[in-house]
Amino acid sequence: MNPKPTLLCIPDISGFTEFMSKVDFDLGSKVIPSLLNNIIYSNNIGLKISEIEGDAVLFYKQGKLPSFGDLINQCKKFYTDFYFHIDELIKKEDSARAKDIPKILGLKIILHFGEEIAHVKVGKHIKLIGEDVITAHKLLKNDIAKNEYILLSEKLLAQFNENFNEVITWEKLQSDVVYDEHVGEIQLQYIDLSPLKPV
Repeated sequence: MNPKPTLLCIPDISGFTEFMSKVDFDLGSKVIPSLLNNIIYSNNIGLKISEIEGDAVLFYKQGKLPSFGDLINQCKKFYTDFYFHIDELIKKEDSARAKDIPKILGLKIILHFGEEIAHVKVGKHIKLIGEDVITAHKLLKNDIAKNEYILLSEKLLAQFNENFNEVITWEKLQSDVVYDEHVGEIQLQYIDLSPLKPV
């Protein structure tokens, strides 16, 4: 193992459990994989896939980080493409339940940075190992009172010198914290994505 600095990006479909319990299995088994595929194909900054985790994709990138602007634009693309794809799915499906998709499902995106993340090959897959991989998953379990947002850890924000408010123009960044008994206090900022939802 050769630990390296690594960007972690986790687009996570919110409302997954509620959706799967409210729609028939046939519709759910089409919609979720289709949306995950859409997230994967929306990646245009060279992120690599480590895992697909039911309702989320764990992306990573080693080497030079994209600019803060490029990273935020990628998140915006994930979000708007997600909703354009939902519209396509609704048009294709005859089920009346398909119209409930955008009422239940949403997208949140976790961004974190780790100084020492290693790769381990498990079968044909690359497994990421390191405390910051655990931290990124802990950030998914937060108390943010919104269903759709970009969450940026302070560890990630510390890698950039740019003026964040010149890049994030649709809302103000909000501060928050996640506490975990093993990892401790994790400082973060987040931005609501819902103002960018395509009409």
